[in-house]
Amino acid sequence: MSASAPEPRPDRPLLGILLRIGSASCFAIMAAALKLASLRGVNAPEMILYRNASGLPILFGWVLLGPGLATLTTRRPLAHVTRSCIGLVSMLLTFEALILLPLAEATTITFAAPVFATILSVLILSERVGRYRWTAVLLGFAGVLIVMQPGSGTLPMIGIAVAVAAAIGQASVAITLRQIGKSEGIAAIVFWFTVANTVAGLVALPWFGHRHEPVTWALLIGAGMLGMGGQLMMTASLRHAPVAVVAPLDYLQLLWATLFGWMLFAHIPLRTTLVGGALIVGSGLVTAWRERRLRRAAMPSPGGV
Repeated sequence: MSASAPEPRPDRPLLGILLRIGSASCFAIMAAALKLASLRGVNAPEMILYRNASGLPILFGWVLLGPGLATLTTRRPLAHVTRSCIGLVSMLLTFEALILLPLAEATTITFAAPVFATILSVLILSERVGRYRWTAVLLGFAGVLIVMQPGSGTLPMIGIAVAVAAAIGQASVAITLRQIGKSEGIAAIVFWFTVANTVAGLVALPWFGHRHEPVTWALLIGAGMLGMGGQLMMTASLRHAPVAVVAPLDYLQLLWATLFGWMLFAHIPLRTTLVGGALIVGSGLVTAWRERRLRRAAMPSPGGV
């Protein structure tokens, strides 16, 4: 969503960093809560419904207190339909990966989304990608392959396939947001996506819904509220600091996923997961560094017009 984000206020970068740390923490706790819910019989379509329905009141309150209802109007309703369909599939795959894989491995593989986003930006947007970003792509791919360990049988192949598909789906969402963000505001994009996912979850409920215990409901509702809180903090961080400064902090989710996996599920990540995760993080940091260099190079000099 950074394409349509407001211009950052350079005088408050620390606030932007703190908001991004809060965002990464919220997303990590949400993933852990959904993983716990999956062990209590919750499936991915149910996660879609309660993740979005529980966050909708928070989002609506944010709109009322912040940008206002007028920002929800749209000039491109069909673009929102396309974005919502891609996002729905991506979220469904992401949640299914959480169900099928340990928390650290699922999180690590899906964090390869920027690698696929770079490739899609070339294929779909015809963007020029230099050697630094291609180096980042190769690093990211190497990291994914190390985590996957093809043929080793350590991780279930169906889980790996779903996680990779989720990463490609998230990359597709990023490309779609860059296109729709040229004419639509953040409030409209997030609101209509959340509404669409809630409706889709309600439609699927008769086939996938189950009765649950109060603890399970608490996990689902809490996950939805944390997910929306993380989304809003991520958006707000871009008001106070450049993308290249705050985006690398998203990788804190990998640290949280490792810790939660150990504390809640007694899962110690494989050494290959740690090595592959380090390469994926390195890939993202190289991309962020290069983007920052390019932005600085594109800025006019103090004496320019």
